[in-house]
Amino acid sequence: MAEVGRVRVCDSGVLLPEGFWAAVAVWLERPQVANKRLSGARLEARGSAVLPRAEARRPGPSAGPEQERRGPRPGPSERDPGLGLGPDRGTAGGGREQAQVPLLSGDPGQPVKTGRAEGGDPAAGLASLWGHFSQSLADGNPEMLAFLSRPGAGSQPEAPHRLDLVLRTVIPKMSPRCPLRAPRREMVVQDVPNGTVSFLPLEENDDGNLEVKVDNVYQIQLRRSKEEWFISVLIFCPERWHSDGVIYPKPIWLGKELLARLARWSVENRKSEFKSTLSLISILRYSEAYRELKEKYKEMVKVWPEVTDPEKFVYEDVAIAAYLLILWEEERAERGMTAKQSFVDLGCGNGLLVHILCSEGHPGRGIDVRRRKIWDLYGPQTQLEEDAITPGEETLFPGVDWLIGNHSDELTPWIPVIAARSSYDCRFFVLPCCFFDFTGKFCRRQSGKTQYREYLDFIREVGLSCGFQVEEDCLRIPSTKRVCLIGKSRTYPATGEVWRDEQRTQYIRSRQGCPASLPEGGPSRSAPQVAADGAGHQDVRRAACGAGAPATGLWLPGFHPREKAEPVRNCASLPRDFIDQVVLQVANLLLGGKRLNTGSSQEGILKTWNGGESLSLTEVAKELDRETLQRLKRECGGLQTLLRNSHQVFEVLNGQVHIRDWRRELQRERRPDDKRSPSSEAFKTRICWFFTHHPDGCVLPSACCPFAHGPKELRPPRTSKKKRQAP
Repeated sequence: MAEVGRVRVCDSGVLLPEGFWAAVAVWLERPQVANKRLSGARLEARGSAVLPRAEARRPGPSAGPEQERRGPRPGPSERDPGLGLGPDRGTAGGGREQAQVPLLSGDPGQPVKTGRAEGGDPAAGLASLWGHFSQSLADGNPEMLAFLSRPGAGSQPEAPHRLDLVLRTVIPKMSPRCPLRAPRREMVVQDVPNGTVSFLPLEENDDGNLEVKVDNVYQIQLRRSKEEWFISVLIFCPERWHSDGVIYPKPIWLGKELLARLARWSVENRKSEFKSTLSLISILRYSEAYRELKEKYKEMVKVWPEVTDPEKFVYEDVAIAAYLLILWEEERAERGMTAKQSFVDLGCGNGLLVHILCSEGHPGRGIDVRRRKIWDLYGPQTQLEEDAITPGEETLFPGVDWLIGNHSDELTPWIPVIAARSSYDCRFFVLPCCFFDFTGKFCRRQSGKTQYREYLDFIREVGLSCGFQVEEDCLRIPSTKRVCLIGKSRTYPATGEVWRDEQRTQYIRSRQGCPASLPEGGPSRSAPQVAADGAGHQDVRRAACGAGAPATGLWLPGFHPREKAEPVRNCASLPRDFIDQVVLQVANLLLGGKRLNTGSSQEGILKTWNGGESLSLTEVAKELDRETLQRLKRECGGLQTLLRNSHQVFEVLNGQVHIRDWRRELQRERRPDDKRSPSSEAFKTRICWFFTHHPDGCVLPSACCPFAHGPKELRPPRTSKKKRQAP
């Protein structure tokens, strides 16, 4: 037994020992947060057991009915006052497997078979596994028994105490470069009173049964010495530790990287406002699907014709497609379906998600207001339509299983409504990004939440108002906006559709400041009566819209789809004289409005040059008139974008504006692949701003300046090589 690392924890917020168990829960349920070579972990069973004494012969686990006979688990006051609460307080993660983990049950005398897929009961397997292992501890393994009870304690405890057991499967990240792809199973033993958690690897013996592997056994401890807390990592048998670089890293990693993270997590007094990633689907199946799709569609990166980053968008859509494929695969298993689900992607953008889902056998199509160049590369099997979507009677999809909103912007809040009104069996998946209400931008109403969290709650509220059971999950995509909302089932029977649709209409009207009541002359019969008479809910919806609704069947007159041609709002379309005026005004502000009368040497290099001062964007904005600021505000990025576009004159770093010094620019070492490195063919195609406007002229001599010192030095811009080679 060897200690490979120890770290002192400063607990200024009095969060220990509860914080320690919260940190352990993160490592237990979401190990990929610390070890990037892992995809995740699946918790298969939980339970309690009693640590055997050396003289005991056949101790068994306490679980199931036996656990109920023993009564509830002891509370914090009944445990060791020096260590306190256990992992039932402050646990993190909580994925689908974690939420449905069974307690221990089963016959300890029966060996546990490998694999969860063979149909075995994980809880019975854990009970059997612990029965065999605890018997071996009592019969002749005092070293391991002491390691599990409390290393360094020196003797057996006077009375047996309860342990928390977890059977988990650790899932490695699958890639061609990773030699180890098979998941590995572990039994985790948490000794709450003594503040230890031990990880025992499991392996298959010759008979196909699981047994504890002595190699790679390690333990995380929480200790208190006087007023200081310490977390340490111990390895049971360091000479038999075998590192595979994936599931079992080197001991030095455990003693440094893992310990540092556990110490930080232990004293973080905050709870994530989002669920753990992939909490609604199987992590193992997702990892397999993602690896296969990534390998299958990686060539899209090489032929990407759009101006967007190909790696981000390709692999993000691959990850979303993998998630949906597993979600739908599990749905077919739950419902006993064989046919693959159909879908419509509203606001499909580049259409890659539609292309992948269609290529994997799901019938569907995508609709977007603007056609993309990449659409021509997909082939006829990918159906993409260029059309504007305005929520109304003409935009229903009664024969479709799923509606998808992947960064669907202004359509996002409408997708649950469209799904609900398309058919009772229609479901939805939305991945919100930009914040839109039913008409226009989403306005915050709660200062106690982040805008992102409040918007997700709003979309969830829309889904609930439409009658869906709304579930939330977090995707593994390269984006800061990665929380999705899913409506798979309804909260009402199909016979209550008319009544529910009235509630939807009232809710939509309430978001616009309209009274949440039906207009005079609306339907007076109850929903069951209307349903029994066979009345269509579309007529009820039209009546509920009132006089403000147009006759075309639109649900809300204030909604306007985006224009087919996206307007350019990056300050490039502003008049040149206006841009020059702002540049001169800001430059004069940075230079202090002073002209320095300094001479120059014969080589043309100034002895002194006024580089100006540094001002924040806020300070610069205060010096501009209201009309100028309003004009800039209508452009994306405003003042900052204009100054960044004026790259020759200004440098904007961390919100500070400087006059650019081209001496440093030319001396700065550039990488060979730096796309910003100027080509010699591009020199002298524009007049040097400093030569014309700076009170000291240009800081560089004419031969070194990439810009023309006067009209005589101007060169016409050269045609690119690609254009010259074109026939």
